[in-house]
Amino acid sequence: MPELHTAADGPVDGHAAPHDDVTALVEEHISVVEPEDALPRVSLDELPEAMRAACARAGWTNLMPVQSLALPYLMAGRDIMVQSRTGSGKTGTYLLPLLPRLDAETKAPQALVLVPTRELAVQVEHEARTLFAETGIRPAAVYGGVGYKKQMDALRDGAQLIVGTPGRVLDHLLRRTLNLEALRMLVFDEADRMLSIGFYPDMKEVQRYLPRRRVHTCMFSATYPPHVLRLAGEFMADPAMLSLSRKEVHVAEVQHLFCACRPMDKDRVLVRLLETENPASAIIFCNTKANVHYVTSVLQGFGYCADELSADLSQNRREAVLDKIRRGALQYLVATDVAARGIDIPALSHVFLYEPPEDHESYIHRAGRTGRAGAAGTVISLVDVMQRMELERIARHFKIALRELPAPTDDDVAAVAGTRLTALLEARFRKLNGLERLRVARYVPLVRALAAQDEGGDGELMLAMLLDACHQQSLRESRFPEGLPEPRENGGKAGRSRRKRSARREDGGAEEREAAPAESVPQSGADGGDGHDGSGTDGEGRSARRRSGRRRRGRGRREQDGEAMQPGAADAGDET
Repeated sequence: MPELHTAADGPVDGHAAPHDDVTALVEEHISVVEPEDALPRVSLDELPEAMRAACARAGWTNLMPVQSLALPYLMAGRDIMVQSRTGSGKTGTYLLPLLPRLDAETKAPQALVLVPTRELAVQVEHEARTLFAETGIRPAAVYGGVGYKKQMDALRDGAQLIVGTPGRVLDHLLRRTLNLEALRMLVFDEADRMLSIGFYPDMKEVQRYLPRRRVHTCMFSATYPPHVLRLAGEFMADPAMLSLSRKEVHVAEVQHLFCACRPMDKDRVLVRLLETENPASAIIFCNTKANVHYVTSVLQGFGYCADELSADLSQNRREAVLDKIRRGALQYLVATDVAARGIDIPALSHVFLYEPPEDHESYIHRAGRTGRAGAAGTVISLVDVMQRMELERIARHFKIALRELPAPTDDDVAAVAGTRLTALLEARFRKLNGLERLRVARYVPLVRALAAQDEGGDGELMLAMLLDACHQQSLRESRFPEGLPEPRENGGKAGRSRRKRSARREDGGAEEREAAPAESVPQSGADGGDGHDGSGTDGEGRSARRRSGRRRRGRGRREQDGEAMQPGAADAGDET
């Protein structure tokens, strides 16, 4: 088992201030969990000359705790998962070891850093430019929401370090403007947020383009809930775990947060938290049956996969809810303490307390539902002024490190939902074939006209309505490894067709990838991959169905004759 150590190495909020005795005393409550075969920590003076020079260019006079601890593993080429909160110096941790490993003479991507947002991609690229100045190593940031030309020019000029969002990286791989054959290191930064946004399918697609040889891989995340640990298992072989967290007792791997709000605003704050946190699954605890029913109604009204469990439910109704929990088909359970005892939700990453419990022990019971089996979890309590005082008494009693989480605003929610929707729409757009792209292009003038309406018109709201419908649909789709199954009403032929196509894509492997035409990428009116959404005129629909029927019959005859299928042909017909 990993040993627990106490670190007193310095600040965790950046390199703005050098270490001093006061800072060391402040940071004594940081706990560190290291691998069994832990490597000794390193100081700035012990780094190679190239890395020391990079630190000097950045103005760093000492290493941060996460850097001192993690750099030896990265320099040794060991796969590692690092848990450390945002602002603790993780970016420098994975950039510094690249200096002796990247070859400035090789004009090809040798390191890939996947990040969840455009803002983080720009930030990491900026820090890389500072650290790599005068070395000949060139970073490039690639992300969605902007044109391709500048990014393609940077890739064509031979950038050695690529920092990007999974969706746009995949776009460049499909365009063949990015090749990963020379890749030496792969980094997942803020892996929990990437899964929260919904990048898991794109990350798995990017994996197909990685070299068949071993690539040094490391993962950085503020939390490691079960779905993030499963992701690590899919990309890394027997990685080590290095964790830096606030030292606390009872459910030590759990973050304890509270969100201050007025009693009448709790329902809206809860919905905003679900949007910004986007848990894989969660329990929302209430003290009364009335609140359980009310919160459940609110969540269902917003389109969430939520259900309630309270003593008022009939036996048949309770059994139905429990069955959904056992099948992993329920994302959010709203319950009282009594109703939730003995119930486990798979991959539980969050616990929300709509109100603090009436006794201290119940808080530990509620919090203990997450952070199991070595995974990290998050507990968020919604409190008014008086409830906050009670929660702080509970925290003092159990010596729990309690932190305030500002209530998300509408702008916060819009930004998070916008990032998630952009990733979703880009993924769907990549799957459109040539006919579908031509059909979609017919509505571009209408989109422009609606967006250009005078103030007071409903054009923008009508476009927002379409995006909301897309977002509501995404709430019913799994965005995590081994996530929730599709709702039963989405099953049937369409569900079987999607599963068949997924299996064929997995079986296709590198052969499909190598044969994919360069035009199968997002360009206006260009040919694309697979997909059919069933829209368009009746004539077009009948014509498409006739053509797809002929393709299926032809494919069946070729399969019987033992002929090899052409890449992409399998997907074209099953969409109808």
